[in-house]
Amino acid sequence: MRVELRVHNRHGDRVDPVPFLVTAGLAFTFALSFGPIYGLSYGLTLPTSLALSTLAFAVATALAYQQLVRCAPPLDAGPLPPGPRVERLLYAGAGLGVLIVALTVPLL
Repeated sequence: MRVELRVHNRHGDRVDPVPFLVTAGLAFTFALSFGPIYGLSYGLTLPTSLALSTLAFAVATALAYQQLVRCAPPLDAGPLPPGPRVERLLYAGAGLGVLIVALTVPLL
């Protein structure tokens, strides 16, 4: 049995849902893994920490949907030029690296 997920951009063209799903999964992992721990260490209660972490996940998912699905070019638009693709990949890698380093810094 094959399940096909049909996702459309704002123009009604089909787009690839995989980048959005991966980004939402990473947002879930980071927000709900580190968020409650950091919230508790700053004196918040567990329900408040979980609520703020869930809110952070929802905001990150909404931003990812806007960028990767709603404003995405259609599948048949052809390949993007390599310059902007490499630049976006480098920025995303640097951002993820900064996030990981920031989360591993011990709390004071």
